[in-house]
Amino acid sequence: MPRAGLNQQTVVREAARLADEVGYEQLTLAALASRLGVALPSLYKHIRGADALSQKLSALATAELATELTTAAAGRAGGDALRAMADAYRAYARRHPGRYATTQRVPDPSDPEHVEAGERAVGAIFAVLRGYGLTGDDAVDATRALRSALHGFVALEAAGGFGLPREVDRSYHQLVAGLDTAFRSWPARGA
Repeated sequence: MPRAGLNQQTVVREAARLADEVGYEQLTLAALASRLGVALPSLYKHIRGADALSQKLSALATAELATELTTAAAGRAGGDALRAMADAYRAYARRHPGRYATTQRVPDPSDPEHVEAGERAVGAIFAVLRGYGLTGDDAVDATRALRSALHGFVALEAAGGFGLPREVDRSYHQLVAGLDTAFRSWPARGA
């Protein structure tokens, strides 16, 4: 008989907390079952397996990140919106390192909640980029550049990859300032 109160949402939320504590790569179904106080086979009543758990965890984390990006940029434009969104992105990655790792997964087209979360995250970025006059293919290219830059920085920072004697926060702010400059002078398509 399933443990009272245990459902897929509870399993995924506890997996998110555990991933943040031990790291996404160290998250196992056995560790999660132990954390929930159930036998491993009992988890399969709520989640199909490790890949399904990863997908649901990605949907949860992407939705959380989308909310934070949208909230940070609301009522702002241009460089102010970009800085606020970039700071929210980095803060989420720092606060939730295990969950953050799952946001790099492409939304599963068979999961409407995951697709909607991905669309909200990208929509928040597109809204900021419209403030620079970037739409269509230019917005897609700029979104990829932004995501690559921010993810690269937070991933290196989390791995302890910055050893030079300079304040890391200053370097991050310079990165974002450089992106602001790039978006303000984005080359015209076909140029």
